[in-house]
Amino acid sequence: MFDISERIALIREKIEQAAERSGRNPKQIKIVAVSKFVDPKRIQEALGAGITTFGENRVQEFLTKYPVIKGPVQWHIVGSLQTNKVKKVIGKVQLIHSLDRRSLAEELSRQARLTGIEAAVLVQVNVSREISKQGLASEEVIPFLKWLSTIGGVEVKGLMTIGPLGEPEKARPVFRQLRELFERIADLALPKVEMKYLSMGMTNDYEIAIEEGANLVRIGTGIFGRRETAQRRRNHG
Repeated sequence: MFDISERIALIREKIEQAAERSGRNPKQIKIVAVSKFVDPKRIQEALGAGITTFGENRVQEFLTKYPVIKGPVQWHIVGSLQTNKVKKVIGKVQLIHSLDRRSLAEELSRQARLTGIEAAVLVQVNVSREISKQGLASEEVIPFLKWLSTIGGVEVKGLMTIGPLGEPEKARPVFRQLRELFERIADLALPKVEMKYLSMGMTNDYEIAIEEGANLVRIGTGIFGRRETAQRRRNHG
């Protein structure tokens, strides 16, 4: 049986090495442990090993874990968010990684005004233009942000992308393009738009993402191992 704390220690070591290669401070790079299909006991183990930020893909699953995990935890939504689920996560999650359309932004704004809570989000960008991936095209992002800065209730904290499948090096130009877009947006100084987080890189390509500027890396399998098929079925209900 694998040891979660050992896996986390290895990941931290690789993060330090990747940061050193790119002349960065590893302390500025945060691990988001993707806990999809992971039971609360193992999440608690990761928390005990120093991980404090967990990312969930499905709102229904997140809501079962939110009340039972004890400790200084931050929750992120890293998967696609349906507009009818927004009211269930406002005030419970610290960051939503997947804002990708106006209808979702409008519902986030509406719920934020109702609750008096600003919704912190990342805008998801489909840099690689893959049909299977969600997100705005790169050229759509700045016009979207200019509109978003006017609606209220939503605070943009950065950008997110998912690298292409296959060899990790294939992701490098995608990550580089997102970092360049991130820097361009930062120079615009738009209201309610802060380029604080660059969320890119998962278990297979997080080292390359760090070399290209990521400061949030979303790691699931590298920490928790592959999910059990039966467990996956059970969580899908």
